[in-house]
Amino acid sequence: MARDSIPASGLIPRRLPAGRLGVSVVAELVDLIVTGRLQEGDLLPPEAPLSEHFGVSRTVLRESVKRLEEKGLVTVSQGRGTQVRAPGYWNMLDPVVLSALIDNDESLGVLDELTVVRASLESAMAGAVAGAHNADELRRLENALTAMRESESETDSFRQADVIFHYAVMEISGNQLAENIAKHLYKRAVESSRYQGIDPPDAVALTLKEHEAIVKAIARNDRAGAEKAMHNHIHGSWERRRLSDHAPRPRGRKRGQRRE
Repeated sequence: MARDSIPASGLIPRRLPAGRLGVSVVAELVDLIVTGRLQEGDLLPPEAPLSEHFGVSRTVLRESVKRLEEKGLVTVSQGRGTQVRAPGYWNMLDPVVLSALIDNDESLGVLDELTVVRASLESAMAGAVAGAHNADELRRLENALTAMRESESETDSFRQADVIFHYAVMEISGNQLAENIAKHLYKRAVESSRYQGIDPPDAVALTLKEHEAIVKAIARNDRAGAEKAMHNHIHGSWERRRLSDHAPRPRGRKRGQRRE
């Protein structure tokens, strides 16, 4: 059963008119939903008070709600209003939604889940590359690995070279759907300071060793070996960086569920 919309209206911050109002309204409503302050089944306040709270016209508000509906966060029904949907309907690959999930990921549970999905996709792509690649494609991976070695003393350059390596594997795999999903996940993750975490002193050496294992498996056409090497690298690098003071989310608690 939906909760009354009046208490929910108190959650909406007042805003002064500013540029790109629709973008700001969407971002704030997405944040309220993914953090659980507006929960599944809640009704958004009526159009008039909601427009007043945000300091925007009803036209801007309607467009903003339409964007939320396109992202799967709400459903709009005649005579009932705008209702928040369950997380299973959200488009979590949407940049605004995914960024909000990561930014508000206090337990790092979202990033744990992202790592599992990313490892599965990239492992499959690494295996595909090992099974079918040409000399130029192998050289591309070797050059990407060389770039990582040459930039190991410069953190930002090393991370960029790391991204280029992974993108190369994705693109050579030929699996465009997996590539698209993995790139969305990877791009949003690396923009988060929580995902970057804190590298241990031997992080660069370990990362290089893991990438070398991936390239070697691909070079010898070892599909299983390439899949395992990529899987171990992605999980291992996240475990090294993961902030130890952020405990994993307990099993059974839904995202956004309030603590008692």
